[in-house]
Amino acid sequence: MAIEKPCRGVREVMGVMELSDAAIATSGDYRQWVDIGGQTYAHTMNPVTGAPLRNSLTAVSVVAASCMLADAWATALLVLGEIEGPRLAQKRGMDAFTERADLARERAELANDPKAEHIELANIYIQRGVSPELAHQVADQLMAHDALGSHARDELGISETLTAKPLQAALASAASFVVGAALPLAVTFIAPTDSVVPWICGMSLVFLGSLGAVAARAGGASVVIGAWRVTLWGVLAMGITALVGSLFGAVV
Repeated sequence: MAIEKPCRGVREVMGVMELSDAAIATSGDYRQWVDIGGQTYAHTMNPVTGAPLRNSLTAVSVVAASCMLADAWATALLVLGEIEGPRLAQKRGMDAFTERADLARERAELANDPKAEHIELANIYIQRGVSPELAHQVADQLMAHDALGSHARDELGISETLTAKPLQAALASAASFVVGAALPLAVTFIAPTDSVVPWICGMSLVFLGSLGAVAARAGGASVVIGAWRVTLWGVLAMGITALVGSLFGAVV
């Protein structure tokens, strides 16, 4: 089974795979689309916004037990986008292949005009301070080794270092939750027995504000606003939880 290059105006094979008792389907925005005022709109709709889909994926191919199932998952993963789509596919153990729109365009440009792409890559190095002669030599060697990878890294800013890593994100999230839960729990061991609840509520808000300030500082945002925002939502969450508990006469 051949997988087509997801490039508008190009009908070429990108890869071939063997299938046995399985089906493959591809969803993308490179075949059915419309141009309005110089802006292209895909035929796939985002159910959340109600507008044509706009994300960095240009195609998703899924292998499944039936073509109907493969087609349904391919469209769903395409709508989810480049981060959530592969993450869901990995979680469900699906064989899914994604193609980013910017990489697809770069691949087409390399195929159509490699000389112009070479000059473009050399100019990037010249702007970084490399002499013109050396810049063209570097571009020559890098494009001979991995043309698409070189342009993805130096022109588009896509690299393995910056690519989302679902496992790393999951571990970091789990560690954050463990630390976040451990702090209020530690308060229960030092708070007076007759006032454990007020102590936990108060210190939880202090911890939330502190973590909000740290996150804001790491992201280059206002520390005060970051701390206030997290603390405010923490107060609202506690208040709603207490209200539900009082309405139903139960501890939530």
